[in-house]
Amino acid sequence: MSIEFSPLSEWMGPLKKPLVIAGPCSAETPDQVLEVAKNVSQFEEVKIFRAGIWKPRTRPGSFEGIGSVGLPWLEEVKKEYNLKISTEVATPDHIELALKHNVDILWIGARTSANPFSVQALADVLKGVDIPVFVKNPINADLSLWIGALERFSKAGVRKMGAVHRGF
Repeated sequence: MSIEFSPLSEWMGPLKKPLVIAGPCSAETPDQVLEVAKNVSQFEEVKIFRAGIWKPRTRPGSFEGIGSVGLPWLEEVKKEYNLKISTEVATPDHIELALKHNVDILWIGARTSANPFSVQALADVLKGVDIPVFVKNPINADLSLWIGALERFSKAGVRKMGAVHRGF
């Protein structure tokens, strides 16, 4: 199967400088999110603000993100600083909530991209939705899993995709 990609410039506009995606790993408070957005928005290369709302953790009881409470904070960043907003999603419910809160780009995390069943559930929810999806390489170094995740989104009709290499 071939994967069809739209050039980044088709959906981000012409890029004369490198595209920078910046923001806190985890959105913890509205003040923190807005302060970081204020600081990163001062750099014209920063076009996308990313912050983790849901944080998959191995051990229960660890901080697993602020959850949907943080989505209005991202919307405020978009309104106040004119940045596209992005967050990692891991379940169909996350996608539905992110879309309701005008998230511009969805991230599929390294843990999720390693599970074909999870990826397929997310791809099924995105059928007919025109939103960019960035897929991180799986935690375990398996190129087939990563390509497979991209193929599942492509088969669902997602044309705006990015392959994000983490851990280098």
